[in-house]
Amino acid sequence: MATTTPEPPRAKVWEMFNRIAPRYDLLNRLLSFRLDVTWRKRMAAHLPPGADLLVLDLATGTGDQLLALEQGCSRLRHGIGMDMAEGMLDIGRVKIHERELGAKLEMRTGDATMIPLPDGTFDAVTMSFGIRNVVDVSQALREIHRVLKPGGRGLILEFSLPRNPIIRTGHLFYLRRVLPAVGALISGDGYAYRYLNQTIETFPYGEAFCTLMKDAGFAAAVPHPQTFGVATIYQGDKAP
Repeated sequence: MATTTPEPPRAKVWEMFNRIAPRYDLLNRLLSFRLDVTWRKRMAAHLPPGADLLVLDLATGTGDQLLALEQGCSRLRHGIGMDMAEGMLDIGRVKIHERELGAKLEMRTGDATMIPLPDGTFDAVTMSFGIRNVVDVSQALREIHRVLKPGGRGLILEFSLPRNPIIRTGHLFYLRRVLPAVGALISGDGYAYRYLNQTIETFPYGEAFCTLMKDAGFAAAVPHPQTFGVATIYQGDKAP
């Protein structure tokens, strides 16, 4: 089972994130009511066991997830953040420098569907709010599986839709009406937050996404819903 993300073209997505990069962190805090901070911290709790972990964070953006992993897991030896939006990476590099973490964390340009790193490199690969934006989701999942060590773990944090019909109705109203309006007002880019809403509503979630992970080679895939299911942490384990 394969899935591809519809329009806009990949280059347009990169351009969009470069445009909103200066206010991206602020909007994340406001539009998620700071829940994104909590969810990123919980990702660290799902890292695999073992010492001296080597972690790759795809679609790293401004580095929030990478920094949350460093803060939340003392076992992390080295982390690499990878993204195609240079404007976002530049902000992430400043954050790393300000925290004097340059020896432990680094930012690189790279595509999740063609990760420019060898097979079996990482103990864990993480990706937060980025899998919706790749052109070929199944290819990105295969690449994550490829660069993981045997027994490694893929962790993907993504927006999803609540199962409860009452909560779902309220959440859809927020996605369709509130989020695009507030996002456009603060970022000056109405398109970016209409795109966010559309991709959240159409992207596979729950067991459907776990099936994609298993099809990509993961031996097991488990969803961990967050905050009534408005987001989900997907855990995929590679066979030892």
